[in-house]
Amino acid sequence: MSDSDRSLPDPARWALAALAGALMVLSFAPFGWFPMATLSIAAFYQLLPSAFPVARRGGFAVGWFFGLGLLGFGVFWIRISLNEFGNMPALAANVLMLLFVAALALFYAVAGWLVTRLRPRADGPLWWAGPLLVLPSVWVLLEWLRGWLFTGFPWLFAGNGQINPLPLVGAPLAGWAPVLGVHGLSLIVALSAGLLWIAVRRPGIARSLSLAAVLALWLGGALLGRVEWTRPADGPIVAAAVQGNVEPAVKWSPDGVLPTLEIYLLLTREVLEDSDVIVWPETAIPSFLHEVESGLVKPLAEDAREAGTEIVVGVPVMEPSGRYYNGLISIGSAADRYYKRHLVPFGEFLPFKRQLRPLIDWFEVPMSDFSRGQAEQPLLQVGRYPVGVSICYEDVFPEEVRQALPQAAYLINVSNDAWFGDSLAPHQHLEFARLRALENGRPLVRATNTGISAIIDHHGRVLAALPLFERAALKGTIEPRAGLTPFAAVGSTPVLLLAAGMLLLGLLAGRWSALRS
Repeated sequence: MSDSDRSLPDPARWALAALAGALMVLSFAPFGWFPMATLSIAAFYQLLPSAFPVARRGGFAVGWFFGLGLLGFGVFWIRISLNEFGNMPALAANVLMLLFVAALALFYAVAGWLVTRLRPRADGPLWWAGPLLVLPSVWVLLEWLRGWLFTGFPWLFAGNGQINPLPLVGAPLAGWAPVLGVHGLSLIVALSAGLLWIAVRRPGIARSLSLAAVLALWLGGALLGRVEWTRPADGPIVAAAVQGNVEPAVKWSPDGVLPTLEIYLLLTREVLEDSDVIVWPETAIPSFLHEVESGLVKPLAEDAREAGTEIVVGVPVMEPSGRYYNGLISIGSAADRYYKRHLVPFGEFLPFKRQLRPLIDWFEVPMSDFSRGQAEQPLLQVGRYPVGVSICYEDVFPEEVRQALPQAAYLINVSNDAWFGDSLAPHQHLEFARLRALENGRPLVRATNTGISAIIDHHGRVLAALPLFERAALKGTIEPRAGLTPFAAVGSTPVLLLAAGMLLLGLLAGRWSALRS
């Protein structure tokens, strides 16, 4: 970055940073313009002030405004669950949403501060360490931190949108997902952004080499996308996802239980005879399992056995101790259950109950005090197949989904994205499910209450889908798989170690550059 960049007034710099962050949302579903992630991060780097002590504080502000743009546009739908379904006044819901966005934007503020502070001087011989070492390593390590700190919010990582193909070019970086996972995709996106910055700002041999490196990364991903990392484990099976499209206000009302169950039973009968597995959404049954076991679950299991199919149902489960869980049960030739492990704060469990009790009482969410399932649980047995299952946003945590491998023949995700209405959230959530299928080389059946339900193959491609707010049963053919992708075998650890090594090299380069100046 040259000294002339300091002439840009701070308000203009901050406004452009917020715009760059907002434009990054276009790389994710439903837009799917994957190059915008690379362009956005390159703009972020360009907007950082020059690496002089007097300007280092400006990097924090640039990063924070970038985060405000990204998250303010990308996750504004949080206010819908607070206001429209949590019965919180609109003003309070919007204030809480803005506070949430402002807090998460601090991760990008720290990124801006660190990159500005650690990169070598732009006029020194090691200037390239800034865009090629410091920028991508800081970006990935802070995304990783955001993915688990305070239970984690791994939403809108730079690599998430790289599986959406565009006409003529496809999705070239998607081939890296089974090898490196989402953090590896983010690293390549951020590295591509640094290379793009060099191509624009540094003429001559640096420009040629940087463009060649971008081409190699993207062509490499395209070639890796042709590799079959896993193999068929059995012949194809017919899977069905039931989408009841029941409004939360109806579903959780005392008078809504029977109509809700009738909807799911009717849709199930439509596909019962010609499906091998049928999946109902998260908490499709709005009553505890013991309350409906004799009148609903046992007769449904008998119907499933007679038809030679398996049914997977989302239902809350209360144990004799009084603890209750967000559960998933399989019925048919085998009976099994799974309890959700990664709960949503405030939506499913109440952190800091004593201190936040007035706020919690204000935010009315049914069954918002679930217990957490054990971290290590056997796979859900669905007929003769062990299946890796996730409930709701558990599927946005790549390491948790990966735990089901290599035993899992396929994956199931059930969710209830009705809490977020007609917003970006259901599209983004489907995108994350597709990435989990691609990372692990397993097909995935996704059933949601109001959409988007989908049948996804082991390449992360949507074979069939139901749009938002449609009541129907979706059928598709999936192929159980065996074997491991490189990511499923080793996880994100190699990428994180690589990022840490790059950061160390960038730090050493910055130190050396400072001593030489």
